[in-house]
Amino acid sequence: MREHRIAAIPGDGIGNEVLPEALRVLDRVGAAHGFRLAATVLPWSCERYLTDGAMMPADGLDRLREHDAVFLGAVGYPGVPDHVSLWGLLIPIRRAFGQYVNMRPIRLFDGITGPLRDATPRMVDMVVVRENNEGEYSEIGGRLYQGTPEEFAVQQSTFTRRGTERIMRFAFELAAERSGRVASATKSNGIIHTMPFWDEVFGEFAAAHPDLSTEQLHIDALAAGFVLNPARFDVIVASNLFGDILSDLGAAVAGSIGIAPSANLNPSGSHPSMFEPVHGSAPDIAGRGVANPIGQIWSGALMLRHLGHEAAAREVESAIETVLATTDARTPDLGGTASTTEMTDEIIRALPSA
Repeated sequence: MREHRIAAIPGDGIGNEVLPEALRVLDRVGAAHGFRLAATVLPWSCERYLTDGAMMPADGLDRLREHDAVFLGAVGYPGVPDHVSLWGLLIPIRRAFGQYVNMRPIRLFDGITGPLRDATPRMVDMVVVRENNEGEYSEIGGRLYQGTPEEFAVQQSTFTRRGTERIMRFAFELAAERSGRVASATKSNGIIHTMPFWDEVFGEFAAAHPDLSTEQLHIDALAAGFVLNPARFDVIVASNLFGDILSDLGAAVAGSIGIAPSANLNPSGSHPSMFEPVHGSAPDIAGRGVANPIGQIWSGALMLRHLGHEAAAREVESAIETVLATTDARTPDLGGTASTTEMTDEIIRALPSA
């Protein structure tokens, strides 16, 4: 039986509830398809930061490097600033392992009533491809004269040709596999250097792929389009900041951020990729057993696909579709009363191998 080494990091809040449930689903489908996920649970979190002064140990990246993939729950806890928790765990992993693609599928499933009055599942089915290693999320900058009237802060955005070209290449290749449509998020009418550069590289790829339908939209108009006409979009390529915002908006359009998955990909496979739900640690509901496990389970399906198990990934995604379309099982974020475990049980029952 083929075995994959998985670094499982539940993290904080509801991550500790949804990640074990997702592993139950993946273990079941793995047994049916002849592979095993050997998960090593790593208790790296804000709780660790509060006791040890660091989100992960000094050799954390070296330990992760030995695995085939990283499966993350959530990061964040009251009392620990977000920039401490994110820059102490999530972002170092993304950058050290060259996970330059953040891929976030967005779908409105049959059986879910989204917030848009006339939206149907056929109208909301897209993927945000977010540049994940540079752009606006740079460490370059600083603050001077703190606590004085002259205080100021400087944050530098960094866009390299290598980084911009490789995210465009991924987005265009993905669009060719899907509907052949790709849109670019920009703001070149207000950001005078980085965004015109981004537009130029997008234009180069559009010219090299005349068979694909391409358009570029200012981020404000694109965000409005997500709400007013989501059917217009299929693959959206965006910088780090714009992609982050758009994918959360897309999850809301699809009915709940609790169902949204993401993949932090190193397409070359030279380092492990990381898979996590879009939702945060949700401390307001943590410990109550009502968190939606679908975002974590769907992220697990993306992990299976990345590891080469396409049929198993499709089975997991199909089970999610079946439960939402044919049963009343819903966690509270979707208007139901099911617990995290009950929702997972329904998905396991919907697997062909169950």
